[in-house]
Amino acid sequence: MNKTELLDRCARSGEERTLLARVLDKLELAQNRGVPAHTPFLTPGEQAAAADLLTAWGYPRYAAFGGYEGAERNILYFPPDWQEPEDALSDPEGPLAALEGTFPNGAALTHRDILGSLMGLGITREKLGDILILEGKCQVVALREALPILLSQWESAGRWKVSVGEIPLSALTPRPPTVKTVRDTVAALRLDAVLAAGFSTSRSKAADFISAGRVSINHRECMKGDRTVNEGDVLTCRGLGKCVVKEVLGASRKGRIMLVLERYV
Repeated sequence: MNKTELLDRCARSGEERTLLARVLDKLELAQNRGVPAHTPFLTPGEQAAAADLLTAWGYPRYAAFGGYEGAERNILYFPPDWQEPEDALSDPEGPLAALEGTFPNGAALTHRDILGSLMGLGITREKLGDILILEGKCQVVALREALPILLSQWESAGRWKVSVGEIPLSALTPRPPTVKTVRDTVAALRLDAVLAAGFSTSRSKAADFISAGRVSINHRECMKGDRTVNEGDVLTCRGLGKCVVKEVLGASRKGRIMLVLERYV
C-alpha cells in the first residue's frame, strides 16, 4: 500500500488527511534520512487517528510524549535507527520544554486565560501542550522552539502580571483528576445505554448526542448507538465530558449487566 492509498483508507476528512500526511512526512524523514523527527502537539482524537494510520503502515518505532505520564496533548516522536525514543525524550535539550508562570497573590486565572495570553503572543496551539493550573502559578509544556518567545515576551495573563522561568520536565506537577464513581446496570453493552449510565442521562438523550456526532469511543467518533462498549473504553461527549468503563461485573439477578464507571468532574 503506497502513501496515497494509505491516506485514502485512514483519513475521514480533508483536514484529517492533511494531518496524517504530515505525520507520514515526519516518519519518512526519520526512516529515510536518519534524523530525529516529531509532530507538533496532537489532541487525543488526532493521536488516535495517527495511531490507526501507523498501525496500518506497519508498526514503526515511535513514542507519544507530552512532558509527563498521562499528558493529554502529546507529540509523536520518530527516532532514527540509531536512537531509542526514551533517550531523546529524557534529553534536557530534547524537543519539549516546560516553563512555570507565577502570579501575584489573589490572582484567579483559568486555563482559558493562560491559553489566550500565550496565543496572543502569536504562538499557535499546536506548539503548546498541556497547561497545568496550580495554586498561584501555572506550568506549560511547549515545543522547545517556542521557548525563547515564551520566556522573553510572556508578561501577563488577563490583568495579572506573570513571572516566568524555565523548569525541567521532571518538575511538572499535574494534579490527579477528580472522578466520580458510577455504579449502574444496563440491558446490553450498547453505546447509548452505557453513555446514559455514565452521564446520568436518559437513553434517548444519549442517542441524540451520538447521532449528532458528539460522542467518541477511545477518542474516535462513533455515530452508532448499538456499538458494543468494552471494559476499559473511554467515552467522551462534547458538552458532558469523559467517563471510563472501569469494570463489567457480569449479570445481576434480573439479567442486567452491572457496570462500574468513572466520570471525570
